[in-house]
Amino acid sequence: MIDEDTDEMIKGIGTSNGIGIGRALLIENNVFQVKTTSEINIQKEKDRFIQVKQAFIEETENMVEKLQNKLGEQDKTALVLKNQIYLINDEELCKEVIRLIENKHICVEMAIEETCQFFAGMFVSMNSELMSQRVADIEDLKNRVLRLLSGGKQVDLSQLEPDTVIVANQLHPSVTAVMDTAHVVGIIAQNGGDTSHAAILARALEIPAVLSVKNATELIKTGDLLIVDGQYGEVFVNPIPKTIQIFENRRARYKEKVKELRKYINKKTKTADGSSVGLMANIGNEDEAAKAIKSGAEGVGLFRTEFLFMNGKSMPTQEQQFEVYKKAAVLCGDKPLTIRTLDIGGDKDIPYMGLTREANPFLGYRAIRFCLGRIDIFTTQLKAILQASAYGNIRIMLPLITTIDEVIIGKKIIYDTMKDLDKDNINYNKNIKIGIMIETPAASLIADILVKEADFFSIGTNDLTQYILAVDRGNEHVSYLYSVFNPAVLRAIKHVISCAKKEHIEVGMCGEAAANPSMIPLLLAFGLDEFSVSAAKVLETRKNIALWERGEAKQIADKVLLMNTEKEITTYLNKAIFDKNSAMNMEQ
Repeated sequence: MIDEDTDEMIKGIGTSNGIGIGRALLIENNVFQVKTTSEINIQKEKDRFIQVKQAFIEETENMVEKLQNKLGEQDKTALVLKNQIYLINDEELCKEVIRLIENKHICVEMAIEETCQFFAGMFVSMNSELMSQRVADIEDLKNRVLRLLSGGKQVDLSQLEPDTVIVANQLHPSVTAVMDTAHVVGIIAQNGGDTSHAAILARALEIPAVLSVKNATELIKTGDLLIVDGQYGEVFVNPIPKTIQIFENRRARYKEKVKELRKYINKKTKTADGSSVGLMANIGNEDEAAKAIKSGAEGVGLFRTEFLFMNGKSMPTQEQQFEVYKKAAVLCGDKPLTIRTLDIGGDKDIPYMGLTREANPFLGYRAIRFCLGRIDIFTTQLKAILQASAYGNIRIMLPLITTIDEVIIGKKIIYDTMKDLDKDNINYNKNIKIGIMIETPAASLIADILVKEADFFSIGTNDLTQYILAVDRGNEHVSYLYSVFNPAVLRAIKHVISCAKKEHIEVGMCGEAAANPSMIPLLLAFGLDEFSVSAAKVLETRKNIALWERGEAKQIADKVLLMNTEKEITTYLNKAIFDKNSAMNMEQ
């Protein structure tokens, strides 16, 4: 416990910005014990399964309807719940439950338990953050089915007190679906990350959230006064009055900042001296295209198509892919939609593709290397993209280019695919632009060669930084070396942009560095044409771009390029940003 002069602060991962102050409501996750018995009526258990399946579907459809009324038809949590309906109806799952009942003479509860464990184990083996979230979905489905079988009641969060902070071990979509979000000022969970449903819901509703808070359900009890800092991932338990006042002031400033940023939604992206640049969004699925445009983005600079392949148990067909790309294109209207071809391998494993485990997956059989080795998969995707190009302003982008040969061969496959579509009288954009990602040291060094075969460049700073510095950013022992402000990385970026400018092709950046306030003056000075950032950072990036004149940015960049160390550079840039913001605040 804390004393009167100190605060108890616990850390987690900030997944939704903002500051919430309110009273804790601890949510207990029901865990249903499966009882075994030797007396089993097989037909009765099979009938119970059919009955509980129907009850589950009806309950879920009701949840989906409530969520869609609240957040729209494309709400991700609603879509996850729909997927639970698909899963409970899955032929393989149903067959397995029935098989276990018949062959092992076990009750439906045990059969559900074993089947869900099997599916969860399959997702765990994929060693992916996205797939680990699927485990949570399976767990949610299992507990809900067991609850229905036992006659237990659903957790009711439909009527909450004002200024409630939800605290739970893990918030499943079935819980968030019925939550009275109007009275929720914060979300804290012991588990979950940036891609969890709790995080997605919190961001959609602009509720501050901190997840992965160790021992949260033990350290916090219902009624505790909490401060939730969603930006820095901090939770204060029963803070002293001075701390409350500090965070009330921060909350007020944050709300004012959000209000200020909304002024930039319908503005063009320009520097302080009126020079225009492109500001795009990075998306992971077709529905995010609408969110990107709504957030003020001028198009999509990166559509990560691998999630379409990772979300199913089998290869998506040409028709399935076409519908996804078409929908995204229609949502973007006349704004550009840059579709990156399949980028799997590395940290993105897809079991049904039969990829072998590699000692160094980030240096192995991935992205364009995989696509050129599996032309059948590559061609199917290209046909879908090209077909969708008739419905919007689509661009094709090839990832992880290392050699000029990869670009030449990749383009030839695209042109051959066009001929196939011509034979079938399928309409498409015959002048579609084909660009490449610059994310390997080799590509950055031969940018002057690659530029002759590409319609545009997009710099992927996440991988480029990792490869140039030979640093696994996930390795805590060397992660301190990972910085886009390393002189080697900055020189590589400048070189790539210079090569693009000489040949008069567009060059963008879709890595995280594009949204970094300290990078913006450097990128403007280097001549970057297009910034592509997460939808949540579009308005802030537009505002930060508007702070700088080109000439001023060039003076800063010239000084930076003479510096020898990352520390020297970041210290100088941080001061420059501070001085700029201070000057702007004084003018206001």
